[in-house]
Amino acid sequence: MKIDLFITCLNDALFPTTGQATVALLERLGHEVRFNAAQTCCGQMHLNTGYRRDALSLVRKFVTDFRDAEVIVLPSGSCAAMLRELAPDAAHWEGDEELRQEVLNLSGRIFELSEFLVKKLGIEDVGAAYPHRVTYHPTCHAMRSLHVGDAPLRLLRNVRGLTLLELPHDDECCGFGGTFSIKNPDVSTAMLADKARHILETGAEACTAGDNSCLMHIGGGLHRLRSGARTVHLAEILASTEERVWA
Repeated sequence: MKIDLFITCLNDALFPTTGQATVALLERLGHEVRFNAAQTCCGQMHLNTGYRRDALSLVRKFVTDFRDAEVIVLPSGSCAAMLRELAPDAAHWEGDEELRQEVLNLSGRIFELSEFLVKKLGIEDVGAAYPHRVTYHPTCHAMRSLHVGDAPLRLLRNVRGLTLLELPHDDECCGFGGTFSIKNPDVSTAMLADKARHILETGAEACTAGDNSCLMHIGGGLHRLRSGARTVHLAEILASTEERVWA
């Protein structure tokens, strides 16, 4: 299968290893991965902050860049939810029905990484090995907008050497929420404190998730506590083997 990778601007700027791991994983599974260098941002930050027209200009660019893609995979539930769930509504609110229809035509080809592997390809064992104690944080957009369900957990349970530890109160937000953490820092920090405490209660060496935005927030909290626990994107665990560990 020819897979177009939408890496997301956050990963491109701050977490390039996640994109590299995603490519390594998909190629190991026998797929051709294409990267359109013209891609930029999904527009989520702009839409969340009230700049709807700026957001839609980025959505329009996404449609132009990926109109001919067979399937589009994102290592981000947040950005996938933006494109599949929020962008069509935003286009409708602005009265741009043509753009709304174009996004809807693409939406069935847009997948978050774990849902693509489990729900589209029907794969739960990707041949990964990661000998560490890991807990999983389900990010809000992946859980509530995309409904990826237990797809990440199915994948993690089949990683050789990995001990999967249940995260208490895993349905609670980490407190990041993009610009929410900037506009409401006290609330965000309190939510982060709860999330960090629950992670440490598991005794995990690492917390994983499908969104580096949330992991960046959680990782900062764990680092400030000098806990020794770290964060790692799901793609980097799934790309790891006995020969090479990505994180």
